[in-house]
Amino acid sequence: MSLTKRIGRNDPCPCGSGKKYKFCHQIIDEKMLLYRRQGAMVPSKKLLKTKAQVDKIKESAKVNIAVLDYVAENIKAGMSTEDINILVHTKTTELGGIPAPLNYEGFPKSVCTSINNEVCHGIPSKDIILKDGDIINVDCSTIVDGYFSDSSRMFMIGNVSEENKKLVEVTKESVYKGLEMIKPWGFLGDMGQVINDYVTENGYSVVREIGGHGVGLEFHEDPFVSYVTKKGTDMLLVPGLMFTIEPMVNAGTHDVFVDEDNGWTVYTKDGKMSAQWEIQVLVTEDGYEIISY
Repeated sequence: MSLTKRIGRNDPCPCGSGKKYKFCHQIIDEKMLLYRRQGAMVPSKKLLKTKAQVDKIKESAKVNIAVLDYVAENIKAGMSTEDINILVHTKTTELGGIPAPLNYEGFPKSVCTSINNEVCHGIPSKDIILKDGDIINVDCSTIVDGYFSDSSRMFMIGNVSEENKKLVEVTKESVYKGLEMIKPWGFLGDMGQVINDYVTENGYSVVREIGGHGVGLEFHEDPFVSYVTKKGTDMLLVPGLMFTIEPMVNAGTHDVFVDEDNGWTVYTKDGKMSAQWEIQVLVTEDGYEIISY
């Protein structure tokens, strides 16, 4: 039996808003049922965040944003990626949060630091020193009171080549072009196609095996967010759905490989540069809201 049949129109809405069901989620539930009957990939109810949950996730995001701001203020040539790890861990805990990556499935550090041809999941080390001309992604994930936030930024160290500056800038622009496609009752594929089209128009490629993900109540939730999907495909964008937009853009081919020694760091197969920006987004009834960046 569907949720719309179990709940009376005048019953309290199960989202916890305090409103009657007919004034709150009944219309959304009925639209979801209609799309499901038409064969669309519809998110489960547990993936849709309530207002109370969103408020808690936003508290986590405040710390997440503040930590990346702190990195931006301090990152420079000559420091090691372990120094960045210490900055992130110290500031996160100082603000009442927990670094989500630390010990996650065995990951040994509090942040991911991916330099130059490292695509993602770079492990901080005292032996990796930032040099003039480097580009680096700092991927910060935060837990506050059990709620998760996740975003990353690119940093250009010193005198970066025009070629690498363009890669970083196009990658960031692709995120916001994709963001424009986040609308209730659209599809994740609408965003994926726009990002992929923009990236390829600029002569780059998008990594296929790794993408964004749902987030908020857990570190990684459904859906998997691909950037090589087509318009009108993939999961239905329903108000309350929350996920990351984080295309990994390679200067060369999309092919990558994982470091056999540490089991984490992903590199471009051709050795060319890679860039990534990540934001956390909530689908709303009239569009979207950026939660963390």
